Amino acid sequence: MLVNKLHSRYNPQAEAERYIDSLNLNGNIECFILIEPGFGYLVSALQKKFKDSKIIVLHADDSFPPLNVPEVRGTETFKVQDFLEREVPETDAENIKIIEWRPSMNFYKQAYVSLLSFAVDFIKRMDAGKRTAAVFGKKWVGNFFRNIGNARKTLLYKSMDIPVIITGAGPSLEKAIPVIKKAQEECLIISASSSLMALSYYGVRTDIVISTDGGGWALRHIYPFFRKPNCAVKYGASFAVNLCAALPSQCAGIPFLIMNDGSLWQSVILHELSMPSVIIPQKGTVTACAVELALALTNGNIFLAGMDLSVRDIKSHVRPYAFDHLLLDNASRFTPVYSQSFVRSKQIQEGGSLDIYAGWFKKQLASWPKRIFSFGGGNEIFESAHCAEQAKKKNTSEYFKTVDTKDDPANFLKTGVRALISALKNGEYAENLKKELAPLLFPSEKNITERQIETAINEAAYG
Repeated sequence: MLVNKLHSRYNPQAEAERYIDSLNLNGNIECFILIEPGFGYLVSALQKKFKDSKIIVLHADDSFPPLNVPEVRGTETFKVQDFLEREVPETDAENIKIIEWRPSMNFYKQAYVSLLSFAVDFIKRMDAGKRTAAVFGKKWVGNFFRNIGNARKTLLYKSMDIPVIITGAGPSLEKAIPVIKKAQEECLIISASSSLMALSYYGVRTDIVISTDGGGWALRHIYPFFRKPNCAVKYGASFAVNLCAALPSQCAGIPFLIMNDGSLWQSVILHELSMPSVIIPQKGTVTACAVELALALTNGNIFLAGMDLSVRDIKSHVRPYAFDHLLLDNASRFTPVYSQSFVRSKQIQEGGSLDIYAGWFKKQLASWPKRIFSFGGGNEIFESAHCAEQAKKKNTSEYFKTVDTKDDPANFLKTGVRALISALKNGEYAENLKKELAPLLFPSEKNITERQIETAINEAAYG
């Protein structure tokens, strides 16, 4: 019997309780993630000791009876990741504990290891995202209100069937540029803002610039969009933006394809302002958001260029790049550019963020349609392919329509603030809004009141 392979034949409940006691768990754990606990004796053992903690279960086998806690069955990447994003509470990584049941690992082998890997990677990404939000949360909210005042035109779209090229700023983009130039009349080109300088230098015209970075340094990537004589503005390019991103004031008047991250607070404001948007959850990296956007826009193939997610020797980015001048300006006999590049590449490698993103992409590819390819020598996790020649030239006016915003943009700020504060006072929305906004506006504090959040919203918007 399966129960005898996973649990004690004599007193499985006592066995589970002894195991939990042996772990010496602290009392601050808010969520336990159990990896295939079999018939669930671990669940009752944890509930007995941690009455206020949430327990969720990842099952490798779908034959076990329900355990009356949130659980997911199977090892399909998308299903498990969606479950974790939905069920794991917003908290510090040290307040989440993965509980393994080794007899299950011995029995289910690779399926068990896959579930464990999903859980570990999810916690790493969540922790990285939480640390980023702690630093930039207030700035993101401030950017959002600032940017809605610059949203004079929005972009509507309908599904298309033409191929899409997405460009990142990895070193391999240089090899891919000749192919992109040949295909730019047949493919929709979505460019991460960090790749704009290189594309402009080599004469590639982008259709949509995507920007999600809320840091002020992101502006340096966007300025070439306006400064070059052959800049994209002159032939009608648009911006796909999360409104929390840092955008220069020159963006006013350029059509925005607004990417709503699905949060309630953003949805409330955009609905009040009658601004159309596409739901693209934040992924931590603009390249992942770009792929999700491309999947929403087209049924055609999607080609990735400059998606290295790694450092090539001492090259960390395509050339030219917006921050090249920092190395050149600091160069001297004692700190030549090559030495600075070596130090920078080592710091990026040791930081580990690229490995996290590469791991996320590797798992996510299993859930995406089998029409995503890479060319130009990008990361090995992507399947190599070449852009097929298309017989028909693209006509973006067939798929996109620019519409003027319905109200005076000067009023958007006040209207948006008023709508959000009104929703915060509405019992139907208040709790969810507090859960979303408190970590952004008060990252290191707990038990934040609605009044404090209201004050912080006004400061972020008008400060």
